[in-house]
Amino acid sequence: MKILGKYPNIRLRRIRNSDWMRRLTSENSLNVNDLILPIFVREGKNKIEPIKSMPGVFRYSIDKINIILNKVKKYKIPMVAIFPYTPNNKKDKFGTESLNENNLVCKSIRYIKKRYPKIGVMTDVALDPYTTHGHDGILNNNKIDNDKTINVLVKQALLQAKMGSDVIAPSDMMDGRIGVIRKTLDKNGLKDICILSYAVKYASNFYGPFRDAVGSKKKLKFDKKTYQMNYRNSNEAFREIGLDIKEGADIVMVKPGLPYLDIIKNIKENFRIPVFAYQVSGEYSLIKIGIKMGYINEDSILESLISFKRAGASAIITYFALDIAKKI
Repeated sequence: MKILGKYPNIRLRRIRNSDWMRRLTSENSLNVNDLILPIFVREGKNKIEPIKSMPGVFRYSIDKINIILNKVKKYKIPMVAIFPYTPNNKKDKFGTESLNENNLVCKSIRYIKKRYPKIGVMTDVALDPYTTHGHDGILNNNKIDNDKTINVLVKQALLQAKMGSDVIAPSDMMDGRIGVIRKTLDKNGLKDICILSYAVKYASNFYGPFRDAVGSKKKLKFDKKTYQMNYRNSNEAFREIGLDIKEGADIVMVKPGLPYLDIIKNIKENFRIPVFAYQVSGEYSLIKIGIKMGYINEDSILESLISFKRAGASAIITYFALDIAKKI
């Protein structure tokens, strides 16, 4: 028998040739403790409304969120993130509905903490679900007024914390808002409330389905590039993270996820702080539609989520949370 060439002593295929060996030698794994499920809430009663741009995702009236929360409890997912679909008649240019203690987010917090006290609740601090112009802040001559916006955001954060939110998550990208929110929470005896800062939020093209889900997409008159990050930049993320940590952020977020794995890895290695990743609506819908059309299989979901863990993410906000929890 003729031997073609010289075989090496080390053959890496030996640690790939069976399922049990691949599992034993896996460098990264995923479990339910890595998952956060976003939930969209709407007004009304007995409502479960499909979102066309996000197959398999729904808006729930508050009396119906028990349906999805029972699954969250069953599969022991640690936390949910609440996002409101605010009716048009409750929107204005200042986002004042964000300060209403009976708005959708506040009612959701009270409902969940009363009936599901062991499930963590994360709430979004930003004005885009509440404004007639669809922006995250207050407009002044078609420009976002950073400091006036912070004056509203700090009140919004304080209200959510008083309602029982466990994790306050400013996603607005205004400069300096973390420090003001932290000081205000501490001053009001809410020192134990965690701040998860959307510290690195890029002006991405992957947010469209989410904006549709919260009802801001059609209202947005111009882009958000003056306050969300330039996707051409990576070093800028270090400055954003450094400032937010100094101001009191407990956890930082990178959003979107898959196009920015390099950012997640660099932040984790340099700051040694919990880094969460958001697998955003555009990423979700692309994968979901690809599966439906048969171009990719369902294993792509796990592959995409493992990539976040490989990059260094401590947890992942994903619309696939329940799907993947059932499997693992």
